Amino acid sequence: MEVLRKRFIVDENDRKVAVQIDIKTFAKIEEIMENYALFRLMEENESDELMDKETAMHYYSQLDKSS
Repeated sequence: MEVLRKRFIVDENDRKVAVQIDIKTFAKIEEIMENYALFRLMEENESDELMDKETAMHYYSQLDKSS
């Protein structure tokens, strides 16, 4: 298992205000989060059946992700 390497950004009072991670780690975290969101969309479909992956991906791509 890889160690999550991170660097902290601190303010003038030495309080942690942000963290930096390498882009490879960020991409993996983003992929995991998107896969989880797709699974939840498939699971929360109004019908009793799971939404298929293609439909869920299309629906997910249409969502407003700015908030």
